Amino acid sequence: MKNSFKTKGVCSTKIDFELKDGVIKSVEFTKGCDGNLKAISSLLVGMNAHDAVARLKGIQCGKRPTSCSDQLARALEQAIN
Repeated sequence: MKNSFKTKGVCSTKIDFELKDGVIKSVEFTKGCDGNLKAISSLLVGMNAHDAVARLKGIQCGKRPTSCSDQLARALEQAIN
């Protein structure tokens, strides 16, 4: 299932991702820290979405109350619930 999530409070503006049977098949961020977000995306492919949420939820970026990783966790949560 392909999903799109509009981010809030971070440099990236959108996250597109695909889940199949609860497993992350692809993740693509629009804007943001290109290298870091490509690395995160690469590491998550093949991971169970629940496990990714548990690892990423609550991560902050500097003084911001959220991060691109946290936004992805929120997007995944929304998709699996």
